[in-house]
Amino acid sequence: MARHALGPATLAVVQALEGAWRDPERDPDGSWLVGCSGGPDSLALALGAYEACRRAGALSRLGAVVVDHDLQQGSAAVAATARDRLLAIGYPSEAVRVVRVVVDPEQARELGIEAAARNARYAAFEQVAAEAPVETEVLLGHTRDDQAETVLLGIVRGSGMRSLAGIAPRRGPYVRPLLDLARADLRACCAENDLAWWEDPANADERYARVRVRHRVLPVLAESFGGDGAVSAALARTAALARVDADFLDALAEAAEEDAVVPATERAGDELDCTELAFLPEALRTRVVRRWLVGHGSREPGAVHVAAVCALVTHWHGQKGVDVPGLRVVREEGHLRATGAPRDGDRGPA
Repeated sequence: MARHALGPATLAVVQALEGAWRDPERDPDGSWLVGCSGGPDSLALALGAYEACRRAGALSRLGAVVVDHDLQQGSAAVAATARDRLLAIGYPSEAVRVVRVVVDPEQARELGIEAAARNARYAAFEQVAAEAPVETEVLLGHTRDDQAETVLLGIVRGSGMRSLAGIAPRRGPYVRPLLDLARADLRACCAENDLAWWEDPANADERYARVRVRHRVLPVLAESFGGDGAVSAALARTAALARVDADFLDALAEAAEEDAVVPATERAGDELDCTELAFLPEALRTRVVRRWLVGHGSREPGAVHVAAVCALVTHWHGQKGVDVPGLRVVREEGHLRATGAPRDGDRGPA
């Protein structure tokens, strides 16, 4: 791709990526792996990452991966076109991987096709990143609009503070440098650089809650409370503020968990001390219990499940136990114990 003066949208994208490259949390000797679908967001991300690394003299530490979920007719051709776009930007062919994944049908039934596809995609990202000889961050192209949609979905689902905190800019190997930019900015970036993008038909399928929020809810809010991205920006600010509080509470819960956990024995895994839990504020107790449930293999325990387990501590009257997704929890000898799968499905308190 010929180099020319950067347009305003492209400049904003490149500056966001340069900021991510200079982030003190990034390993200075590490590399980047761009997750690219061929859509406008990930193509703009790929362009910005390429330019930021070029300016830093670090193109040898930049790669990309295109994931083919094989869920739509012609998906292989879409993946191949995305690869061609990356090569046109300037990525060398050896730096671009196309990975075909199989979406777990059981996960699709339990979690929905979106979540199952995301799990498969992220597993592919992590596998490719793990093959690198240095620490590798995976860059994803989520935008301010994605953040706003996530916050609204958390609100309508009655989720807690962590869900309200939305998409984290940095979590584990994943970095999302474009959360302060609007989706329209990334489309403008692609247009400025003559990058044709793929429109995922799923983004127009209103069977998905996120699509309904995008096409029905946010436009009404924008009309009522200010257009030009004002609502999305406000929701993104809400997420940032909530994330500060959620991170602080999670750190306190992690410390509290050290006192509440009773180490594993030969006959049982680690347990939770009910006396220690009882003295914790509810905000910490629920977090400790949820972390413990997930650590024992519970699949996405909801607020109702966590509350039922906490009731074994705070409202103990000899209950037989509580069934949560993937586990049964009982109270014995003043400890909470995970005893394996629920007896008759996930039925809540027994």
